[in-house]
Amino acid sequence: MSKKKKKKRIRLSNLPSEELLKAELGRERYKQRYITVLKSTVYSLITVAAVAVLIATLWLPVLQIYGSSMTPTLVDGEIIFSLKTSNFEAGDIVAFYYNNKILVKRVICDAGDWINIDEDGNVYVNEELLDEPYLTEKALGDCNIEFPYQVPDGKIFVMGDHRATSVDSRNTAVGCVAQEQVVGKIIFRIWPLGRLGTVE
Repeated sequence: MSKKKKKKRIRLSNLPSEELLKAELGRERYKQRYITVLKSTVYSLITVAAVAVLIATLWLPVLQIYGSSMTPTLVDGEIIFSLKTSNFEAGDIVAFYYNNKILVKRVICDAGDWINIDEDGNVYVNEELLDEPYLTEKALGDCNIEFPYQVPDGKIFVMGDHRATSVDSRNTAVGCVAQEQVVGKIIFRIWPLGRLGTVE
């Protein structure tokens, strides 16, 4: 046998078998499919996250409660959803901007209403005693305005549920809240899970 033929035979015997080539081709195709699916999943997650951030910013701001001014309804550390709206009723809980902070209080009455609070903490709106089942105790609290008091146009009168400690519309430091200050109405508690549910 000539040297050329021997070299050819050696080269041919070093080539991978058909099965090995098919297996390698399968691996390459799987790798390409995996990369495509991974890219698609990452793009989908980024899109969902962007939409969620947009919704949270524009329509459903997520807030965390600090302090005790709204106990027992809302307690320190709870995380809540608020809904951007301009329609509020007495009893609604709202978040609003105050001195670069966000405060959370309950709407007591609207523009044009007359409010009066006696020494025992009983609240009267337009001379009618307000039913407040969300309170555990009443107090006149930190108050430096004269009663009866009429709520100015375009504003709402707000108070915390923990009347003894809350600084709110009863004090000129906070005063009544203008519509443009309002972040939204508190609608849902998402944390802790044991208290998950609507906020009233």
